[in-house]
Formats: sequence, C-alpha cells, structure tokens
Amino acid sequence: MATTVSDRPGYGQLLRTPGAWTFLLPGFAARQPFAMLTIGIVLLVQHTTGSYGTAGAVAAVAGVSMALVAPQGGKFADRFGQRAVLLPGVLLHTASVSALTALALADAPLWALFAAAVPTGASVPQIGPMVRARWAAMLGATPDRPASPLMSTAAAFESVTDEFTFVLGPVIATALCTGVHPAAGLITEAALTLVGGLLFAAQRATQPAPRPAATADRPHTSALSVPGVRVLVVAFLGIGAVFGGMQVSLTAFSQEIGHPGVNGLLYGIFAAGNMLAGIVCGAIAWKSSPQRRLVVGYMVLTLMASGLWAVHSVPLLAGLGLLVGLCIAPALISGYTLVESLVPATARTEAFTWLTGAVALGQAAAVTVAGQLADAHGASTGFLVPLAGTVLALVTLLALRSRLSPKSVGRTVARGIGHREPVTVD
Repeated sequence: MATTVSDRPGYGQLLRTPGAWTFLLPGFAARQPFAMLTIGIVLLVQHTTGSYGTAGAVAAVAGVSMALVAPQGGKFADRFGQRAVLLPGVLLHTASVSALTALALADAPLWALFAAAVPTGASVPQIGPMVRARWAAMLGATPDRPASPLMSTAAAFESVTDEFTFVLGPVIATALCTGVHPAAGLITEAALTLVGGLLFAAQRATQPAPRPAATADRPHTSALSVPGVRVLVVAFLGIGAVFGGMQVSLTAFSQEIGHPGVNGLLYGIFAAGNMLAGIVCGAIAWKSSPQRRLVVGYMVLTLMASGLWAVHSVPLLAGLGLLVGLCIAPALISGYTLVESLVPATARTEAFTWLTGAVALGQAAAVTVAGQLADAHGASTGFLVPLAGTVLALVTLLALRSRLSPKSVGRTVARGIGHREPVTVD
C-alpha cells in the first residue's frame, strides 16, 4: 500500500494512512493486558501470601514463559498470519488467567501457582509487535518502493502507545486491586485480552501477508540470527529491568510509608515521563542515526537510574522517576526503528517479539530480585535492580554497537531508516 509523504512527516499524516484506524483501536484495547498482568499478579499473590518475594516469583514465571514462547508466536505469525496465532492464543490466555486467579484465592500451594503462571505468560497476545509489523508492511521498503519516512514516526507512535498503556495499565490494575478486590486487576486483564484480541484478529485486511513456505533456495531464517537483533535483545533486557524493578520497588515503598494508594501515582508519573519523551521523539526530524541515539539515550538512562535507591521521599522519588521515564522512550524507539534496517520483512514480527520478550524477561528477573530484596532489606534496595540491569546492558551495547550497522554483503531485503542505500544480509 503506497503512501505519499512530505519531507517532515508527523503523527497526523501517519494516522491518515489508509486502514490504520481499523487495527489501532482494537490493538490499543488488546495491548492493555500486557501492562496489567505483572502488577495484577504481584498484588493478588502478595495479598494472599503476604510476601513480595513469592508474588514476584510467580510473576517472574509468567514473564519468563512469555519471553521464551513469544518469539515462536511471532515466527508463526510471520509464517501463517496473525489471525491464526491470535484466535487460540486469546482463548488460552483467558482460561489460564482465570485458573491462576482461582488458585491464588483458594490459597493453593506455590507449585500450583507456578504451574498456572506458565500458560498465563506463554499465551500473552503479542499485539504490540503485530501492530508494528502492520506498520512495516504498509510503510516499509519493498522491491517497488523505498521505505516511507513515516516508518520512524510509526516507531515513535507505537512507543507512545506502549507507554500510554504503561500509564493506564498499572494504575487501573492497582485501583481495581486496592479499591474493588485483589483479583479484580487480573479479571479485567483477561476480559480485555479476550475482547480486544478477537476484535484485532478480525482486521484481516491490514495484517502482513504470510511468508511462503521454506524452500531449498529460500530457507526460513530466525530473526535472532541477525547479530544486531541479539545486541538489541540485551539492551531491551535492561529496559525490562527498569520496568520490573520500578513496579515492585514502588509498591513496596508505598506499603512501607503506609500509603499504598501512592503506588499508582508514582508509577503513573514514571510511565508518563516515558510517554512524553516518546511524543517528543516522534515529532523531531532526527539527523543523528538511530544507533547513536540508542547508545546516548542508554547512557543517560543508566545515569538517572543510579540515584533511585538513595531517594526516600515521595516528591523526590516522583521527580527522579519522571526523569528515568523520560530516558526510556528514546532507547525503545531507536531500537525498534533499527529492526526495519536490520531484519528482512519476512521475520520482522518475530524480531519485534524477541524485543518485547526481552523486556518481559528483564522485567521478570527484576520483579523476582527486587521482591526478594524488598522483603529482606526494605524497598530502597529494590531500586538497585534497575541500576544493575541498565549498567550490564550498557556495557554490552557499547562493546557490540558496531553490530547495529547493517552490512551490504548479499541479497537486498530492505531499506533502512535513515539510510538511502539498499540494506542486505547474507
């Protein structure tokens, strides 16, 4: 689908892309559960067991399960189409969340909660990557046209949408769990998954065409075989550590000071900073490469995360949380933008799910470690987890940043964002 663009594309022009609203609206509803699941599990299990460590462990099992299975779902979506993956996925997820909720309320043993958390995480619908794949299909490079300048705007718009869900999701889940019933957050998550997922799956006209079956001269290649994708996975693990560490540590901090309702406000400010930065990033006509923006943005993110553990007042924590949030969106947008130039179109949904899965895996590890630290040493020690995650990811990113540059050594498959020459892979 060709799109005419100006020299300075913007959000208005992006949203006028024919067919965009047919998948954006149901996609927005269907991606809310991604931001509600972890905090919903933590609040319910902590209520029934009295332990942040136990709650974090159950949430971590769901996160690890999602991180391991999501890329395979992305691969199947590339191969067979998004609808074929979504329909059974949303049904399984709804049933799994219902089972986990019932077991937690029945004071089931920990092994039973772990068992229910596995399919709960594995079946989380990867709506965000699927929406990004639809934008790439509509705006990305093809043999007949170059990539649209709106691709970079689409990456920013999706980051803003993701962060808006991270503003709404945890706040809604926390309000439901604390104001209605401890299980209300997960019940709402399951309902949104079912309704939103089915409506999104019904939009068949805009889904990317399934790729052809593998042949001897055109074998299927995993997106993870691209070196740059592996580097981005590590970078996104660090971002996941920020999300997970902030969720648990802010919850523990709010309980520690005797004002549990402050949790939603603090996390909402953190996520609002992320969303605001995403809006600004999408409105700027960048001259620097996404590789450089990713490295610089990650450096600043690590610096901001380094002070969280030392803050002990609500106003200061809100202010620093806002600064941390402002630093996340530039890194996320740059990473997602790089996928279009690094990965063949036939593997982009899988690539996007690897990055989303990396965020979930980093979040799962952070939730577990931060929960244990908060139980043993207080809420402030949980804030060391975002710092450790970003430091490790930054070191890897600096050491391997050269792998984020596309190589021109073979068959042309795409045209990179910010690059006017064809990008090729072996």
